[in-house]
Amino acid sequence: MRRYGPALVLILCGAAVLRISLFSELYLRYVQPGLRPSLIASGALLLLLGSAAVRVARSSADDDTSGAGDQPDCEDGENGAYHDHSYGPRVAWLLTVPALSLLLFPPPALGSYSAERSAAEYASQGIGTFPALLKGDPVDLTLAEFTSRAMYDSGRTMKGRTIRMTGFVTKDGDTWYVTRLLIFCCAADAQPGKIQIRGIDAPPADAWVTVTGTWHPKGKLGSEEAWPPVLDSISVKRVKQPENPYEKR
Repeated sequence: MRRYGPALVLILCGAAVLRISLFSELYLRYVQPGLRPSLIASGALLLLLGSAAVRVARSSADDDTSGAGDQPDCEDGENGAYHDHSYGPRVAWLLTVPALSLLLFPPPALGSYSAERSAAEYASQGIGTFPALLKGDPVDLTLAEFTSRAMYDSGRTMKGRTIRMTGFVTKDGDTWYVTRLLIFCCAADAQPGKIQIRGIDAPPADAWVTVTGTWHPKGKLGSEEAWPPVLDSISVKRVKQPENPYEKR
């Protein structure tokens, strides 16, 4: 049975990749939506390679059966014992554990722990004017859009407007934030964006919320004092985690 170990690992990995990319939206926990076709192709290729490996192993097993009377692979010169090294070590079966874990228990999206461990890093966009916000309040913004305007918008286009954003809750003592992880390609390059919320008590950490409120200007544009941006909250509503928990940066 050990001869089928490599094939089983390939099949399990292929099935796990297809499960999260072809048959569900779980892949959005790890990569951008545009990478879905590549994931599907990779999963299918792994399944094909695994199937081919099964056929090779089966053919080898048939050959071994038909040649059972032939001399074994190698001989111990001292006692004449023969050993067959065609199967590989038993420990190789441990390789199936991560593949089974991904197939049966895909890990959750990154949350407050990851956000709190990362420093807030934003590429300088330079202070300048931004396009006017859409008419009508509240206006929906991503955390990245809110942060950019709060930090760099010399026209202060958010002043006096009611803003609505969705993210998960992170805390620092008595201060709490609505937070979103921003990714360029995949979860490995995630950087946190957070907005300090004032005026309403904090929900539990990691809870997803939609916050409505008004921008509270602070500090000089582009300065460290302007970070993190602040929202004076009007309402906070608990919501389900969105299908895509990340924002693109």
